[in-house]
Amino acid sequence: MNYTDKSERHILNWLKDHLSEERLLHSIGAAQSAARLAKKFNQDEKKAYTAGLLHDCAKCLKKEDMLKIAVKLGLDKSELSNFKLIHAPVSAYIAESEFGVKDKEILSSIRWHTLGRMNMSDFEKVVFLADKIELNTRDLNYRERVLCVLEEENGLNKALLICYEETIKSLIKRDMEICQTTIDIYNSMLKEYSRHCET
Repeated sequence: MNYTDKSERHILNWLKDHLSEERLLHSIGAAQSAARLAKKFNQDEKKAYTAGLLHDCAKCLKKEDMLKIAVKLGLDKSELSNFKLIHAPVSAYIAESEFGVKDKEILSSIRWHTLGRMNMSDFEKVVFLADKIELNTRDLNYRERVLCVLEEENGLNKALLICYEETIKSLIKRDMEICQTTIDIYNSMLKEYSRHCET
């Protein structure tokens, strides 16, 4: 099944024209990681590959162009106040408008791949993790740590928890504000994981 109305070659050529070389490598790596994780966790590999490939398609747009789309999408103040978060919903918008993606899970996984959301589906978790651990540009030690826990029982959620822990540590280290949504998701996942460990 095709999840876009464009060929992969067309998508790659568009990404080459609109992304930096490093961001293109990252997107290809995320697509490959997403497909592998999808296979491991019984998700649609081709669908995950498509989401991974397009998840950062808006990343290198001009700030003013991204903000125009973000305002049009009606993002809340917490996202609009942090420019690093805006590219995710804008990428979902471009995936739909430019590449004809209609699948709601693909669009949602792109929309939430940076911030995440409460009660993510396994498919959304796969794309979220693929973005963090792809082989082309991400830290290898961090990647190995996440890959190790993926082999454990409830590994998908444990890996996600590690990603949130590392994000929070990184923000604290850089004296940056932590979005309330990130804190809420982390607390919720920690409770859920602790509950699972007790049973």
